[in-house]
Amino acid sequence: MRALQAEGVKTIFGYPGGSIMPVYDALFDYTRGEKKCFDHILVRHEQGATHAAEGYARVSGEVGVALVTSGPGVTNTLTGIADAMLDSTPIVVIAGQVAISALGTDAFQEVDLVGLAQPISKWSYQIRHAEDVAWAVSRAFFIARTGRPGPVVLDFPKNAQVEEIDWEPKKVDFVRSYVPYPSLDMNVVRQAADLINNAQRPLAVVGQGVELGNAQEELKAFLEKADIPAGRTMLGLSALPSNHPLNVGMLGMHGNYAVNLKEQECDVLIAIGMRFSDRVTGNVKTYAKQAKIIHLDIDRSEIDKNVKTDVAVVADCKESLPALTALLNPNEHKAWRDSFQKLDERERTKVIEPAIHPKDGPLLMGEVVNAVACQAADDAILVTDVGQNQLFATRYFKYHHKRSICTSGGLGTMGYGMPAAIGATFGAPDRQVCCFMGDGGFQMCIEELGTIMEQRASVKMILLNNNYLGNVRQWQDMFWMRRKSFTKMMNPCYELIAQGYGIPYQAVTDRKDLEAAVERMLTTDGPFILECAIKEDDDVLPMTPPGMNVDDMMLEI
Repeated sequence: MRALQAEGVKTIFGYPGGSIMPVYDALFDYTRGEKKCFDHILVRHEQGATHAAEGYARVSGEVGVALVTSGPGVTNTLTGIADAMLDSTPIVVIAGQVAISALGTDAFQEVDLVGLAQPISKWSYQIRHAEDVAWAVSRAFFIARTGRPGPVVLDFPKNAQVEEIDWEPKKVDFVRSYVPYPSLDMNVVRQAADLINNAQRPLAVVGQGVELGNAQEELKAFLEKADIPAGRTMLGLSALPSNHPLNVGMLGMHGNYAVNLKEQECDVLIAIGMRFSDRVTGNVKTYAKQAKIIHLDIDRSEIDKNVKTDVAVVADCKESLPALTALLNPNEHKAWRDSFQKLDERERTKVIEPAIHPKDGPLLMGEVVNAVACQAADDAILVTDVGQNQLFATRYFKYHHKRSICTSGGLGTMGYGMPAAIGATFGAPDRQVCCFMGDGGFQMCIEELGTIMEQRASVKMILLNNNYLGNVRQWQDMFWMRRKSFTKMMNPCYELIAQGYGIPYQAVTDRKDLEAAVERMLTTDGPFILECAIKEDDDVLPMTPPGMNVDDMMLEI
């Protein structure tokens, strides 16, 4: 407890059990009375603890903490650990373990956590003796929060939990062979500046690294000085406000039409804190082959991993962006920026307007997201589950402030939304949290309604119910001859479920009732479930079919 206190921990998401009971007994005193310094949030499933820790970390910029027991308790966290690793989310998972004298005997609830977690974490370590606790905890937080953030796992055998030692605080700020912040090479910065200064059609592709590096203002200064249009990845959406004049939309498979096609026309592409995911590049063999590629990233392993780079600036973008900006000539690329408009208008006419302002028929996901976005607070946080709800929500929500999006990007974890939203309410208690979920993802984490009930966590849950696993259904319709193999959902009565948990609820089946229902949800204190009956075959567009070229993006099916 004292080691966690020294790291500034305020909130712990967890679930007790036999092998972590000594820690929970100590936690008792630190959550009440004069010693109180932690809030412990009792989740209903250990996977929920990791996703809640992720949501907390994403919106607060701090390290999220999950505390669980051994065996099935910690194996339940592995999905969240892998999710955090792929999305560079700083969390520390502390798990109980059988005593070291019982290791290797197949003792009750024994599992090789270090071996399981090693490939999906930044660091995985077993604390075998009490004297190592202070050092291990400090090292864990140092590794989790520095450089490219990520998850760290501490395996805590029971003997080490009950041993007694004299307390000696430790502060780890150096790990041999671990260089979290590479030194900036000004020679490559000058090379990058020369390319940008001579570019006629520059394009920035902005990822979550800008948010993780707290370099949002540095990004604006860079873009504005050289007049560079910028697309954002899904996880980087709130790195640049939606209404910024140089924002040209979302990149990727279901991103905006113009910016995806213009990737294939730009002469210099500046990638900032993004990893060239296959969901962004499409077919890498044809991706931006006409462009010189400049890649700014803190993680050297990302350079040339997916896309060949002409100039690599390996450093924290909080440092590299200002250095690069200082060498840029003030510029104007009006003709290049104006060339986006015709494509933008085509998408607006064929896709956006029909999606957010339909004239008749059942409710559509796009119009529900738009209705919420129009009434939500300027600093509202978008949390999504995974599937069509995620794709529509990220497309049509509005981002005005930094750290305004929580979604599972790299792993695409269904069941992420609700617990991540719970974590977000603790990480940013003064901000509105709007969580969009499909009927499939909602049921994957439905037990966390118990956590929301107990904490009165102010999660505004928008359930987009189309009675299908919608994203898989769309792919089946498009690529599998409409053979809907096990994607139809038989759903429960969500009103009765909400009633059982004491959570206010409203269903909307007619669009004339939508605006008032959204207003009621957003003005109700505490949690709320808004269930919207969605058209069953509502499809997400535009779309670049998997494995196809970015400029093969479809506006209609």
